[in-house]
Parts: sequence; C-alpha cells; structure tokens
Amino acid sequence: MPHHSTFSKNSHDRFRDSDLLRQVFETTVKACIAAGPFGGERFAVDATLIEADAGRRNMVGPDEWDPAAVDPDAAPRAVREHLAVLDDAAFGAASDAQPKRVAPSDPAAQWTGAGGGHATFAYAASYLIDIDHGILVVAVATRAIRQAETGAVRTMIDRTMDRFGLYPDRLIADTAYGAAPMLNWLVEGEEDQATIQWIVVPTNGIEPHIPVFDKSARRDGTFERSDFTYDHRSDTYTC
Repeated sequence: MPHHSTFSKNSHDRFRDSDLLRQVFETTVKACIAAGPFGGERFAVDATLIEADAGRRNMVGPDEWDPAAVDPDAAPRAVREHLAVLDDAAFGAASDAQPKRVAPSDPAAQWTGAGGGHATFAYAASYLIDIDHGILVVAVATRAIRQAETGAVRTMIDRTMDRFGLYPDRLIADTAYGAAPMLNWLVEGEEDQATIQWIVVPTNGIEPHIPVFDKSARRDGTFERSDFTYDHRSDTYTC
C-alpha cells in the first residue's frame, strides 16, 4: 500500500517486522468488545480504492514485465512485496487474467478504471464492520479486482473468528459479492480435504444479505429464463 500518511510510513518501516500497528489495532477492537458496545453477530463488508504511488508514464504491457528476471536483493520494497505474494489469493493468484498495464515500480498495483474517470493504478482496501455500532473489525488490502475483494471476505471472517472469537450470523454486502462461490462458502463453509469435514464456518452457516447477479432477463434476442418450463417427471425443459 502507498505511503499516504505518517501512520502508513511507520507501518511499512519502523514497525514492519514487529507487526506492532496491527497488534495495536486488534487490541483496540478487543477493548471495544470487552466494554460492551459491540454486536458481534451482524457484519457488513465493502471495499474502496486507494490510489497507488505509481505513475502512468512508466507503465508497460504485461509482455514487457517478467518477475523472474527481477533480482529481489536489488529491487525496491514494493517490487519485493509483489514477488512475495505472486501465489497469494489476494494478489497474484486472485485471477489468471493478466493486467493490461503494469507499473514496474509497484507491480502489485492494479490498473483499473473502477473508480470512474481515467484509469489508474490502485489497491483495494476491504473492511469488515460490526453494523450494530459501526466498529471496524478487520481491514485487508488486495488487488483492485472483484475476485480478490471477495476472497478478502474469507480472510477477514477467518481472522475475526481466530483473533476475536466472533462468529458472524449475517453478512451484508452489495452485488459485487453476490457470486455463487462466495454465497456457497458463507452458507456451507469450506471442506478440509485432510479431515473430510467442514471448517471455518460454524454448522449453521452465515446468512448472506447480498443481492445476487440476475442474468435471467436477456436483451440480446436470446431466450430468457421465464421462457422455459421444467418437467420434473422427464427431467427436461420445454421452451
């Protein structure tokens, strides 16, 4: 993440190895839980774009950027961090699609026009919030693409359970989080192949209050979902 404040500069430099600022943040959240003004059952999630410290002038195409050719010992901090998270679900492994532009000075930043106006390099900051009292519980930075932002939900819920012992009953989000895999994970949990059991999410699941992507109505002249009738006996659809 870019240095937009003294707080973030200290987070990257003086207190980086000790993870001190995250400990301070989590200690504050635990104090809120202990003091009482905390629901701990109903949460909301959303993400916002944070512009990266990467200019348009030096950007290159994906074919011109080869991470394997970079010397980690000679590379700046932003490049070393990118190399370290190439297989991370929040960054390099979030999507197989290659970005249209890469900033060699900050290759983890995503080229995006999602913020409106001209496209720019940015990160996504995702937040999990207790809606009863508007308390921010967890924050996670990812690539500024939908797949990474939905993946951040899992990270934040896992961290909420692990660090604070909170098990959400409901999760509120907008349509961007309404993909089927995300909804299934909230309700059913995730299968642990080693023990063949459901982990992370409790047995009653998390109730999603999330609008789903509705593609039933068509505007391209093809048939709509309402044009078909299902016959249970023959297991067929009739148009």
